[in-house]
Amino acid sequence: MRLNFKDLIIFENDDYILINKPPHVASLDERQADNSLSILRMAKEYADDAQLAHRLDKETSGVLAIAKNPASYRHLSMQFEHRQVAKRYHAVTNGTHDLDMISVYLPIAQKRDGTQVAIDRQKGKEAETIFNTLKVYRNHTLVECMPITGRMHQIRIHLVCLKAPIVCDPTYGGEMIYLSDLKRKFNLKKETEEQPLMKRVALHARSLTFKLMNDEIVTIEAPYPKDFDVLVKQLDKFS
Repeated sequence: MRLNFKDLIIFENDDYILINKPPHVASLDERQADNSLSILRMAKEYADDAQLAHRLDKETSGVLAIAKNPASYRHLSMQFEHRQVAKRYHAVTNGTHDLDMISVYLPIAQKRDGTQVAIDRQKGKEAETIFNTLKVYRNHTLVECMPITGRMHQIRIHLVCLKAPIVCDPTYGGEMIYLSDLKRKFNLKKETEEQPLMKRVALHARSLTFKLMNDEIVTIEAPYPKDFDVLVKQLDKFS
């Protein structure tokens, strides 16, 4: 997979680079054998002192902030730490849901193997997400998710608590979504197996609002990547 880092940039000044991270690319170097591609590695080739101010799951697309120098890294890290950064994600969920500033405030703990999380009222770490319905389709909903804290898989597990798992997220009970689910008279060619409309968790980091070094507040928005865009357009078309 050859990516040109410059093509990912949606905002840049002397202190920060904000990119629209493609899906299936790790934020940091992975421990596995094939760790040739990570956002951090590409960023450091572009700017020597680049550091990621936060991270996105490998499957998740969207806006990711990178600091170009130690001072700007500290400046943004402190904003994340004090929950002064507004993060907005878009997700397509199973089922129809009417959510209006619904807050899910439930503690999250990592499971033993570290690849999944669960709600754990005894040992979990504090976690809160606010949800709004953006659009309701026949059997699905486009949801805006605003995580107040930044726990692993927080949005995914909190949506499960609302009985609204993200589509194509089998880890947390989200069902695959097929064109045949949406299109009433869908004919598949014989001898072919239908592929899902999305091959990853349908979650996109839509925007990030934070203070630049001069205290100017900016909101940087990341357009949908192709797969997410196709999914939403098909939902629009057939619902």
